[in-house]
Amino acid sequence: MKAHARYNLVLAVYPSARGFAFVIFEGPFSPVDWSTREIRGRHKNQRCLLGIAAVLERYQPDVLVLQDMSPSGTPRAYRMRELNASIAELAEDRGIPVRMFSRAQVRAAFEPFGLTSKHFIAETIAKHIPAFDRYLPPPRKLWMSEDARMALFDAVALALTFLQSDVGG
Repeated sequence: MKAHARYNLVLAVYPSARGFAFVIFEGPFSPVDWSTREIRGRHKNQRCLLGIAAVLERYQPDVLVLQDMSPSGTPRAYRMRELNASIAELAEDRGIPVRMFSRAQVRAAFEPFGLTSKHFIAETIAKHIPAFDRYLPPPRKLWMSEDARMALFDAVALALTFLQSDVGG
């Protein structure tokens, strides 16, 4: 994967039904910080935005990477689309450029490594960046809901897709 000299800190945020996950990278194999935040109860979007605003304030990233949830991007629930748009607006208000990638673009970025299922992408990330190995959930069975830790791997995949792309390079 190629590194970008233009962006020192890359923040990727992945909103999920349970809250959000974020990861900060200095380069393609150099994560600085990461976390999943579970938000329960009422006003999830507002509470997620407060948490993301704190991350933006703490790290002051050079770019924010989000999932493209536009009609031509990745279909997501209405609440997720609203939250994603609010996150983008929050970053733009702070002068932080926002880049978005669809699920198809993320899969295309990982095609050289083989299969492109969510779990295979997570395994590939854990294999190449050992810091994430301990967060790798077991493969999901058909009757199981998605493990909350997968949101972290979705955020990492977005950041790595950006870092290996020619966006802003």
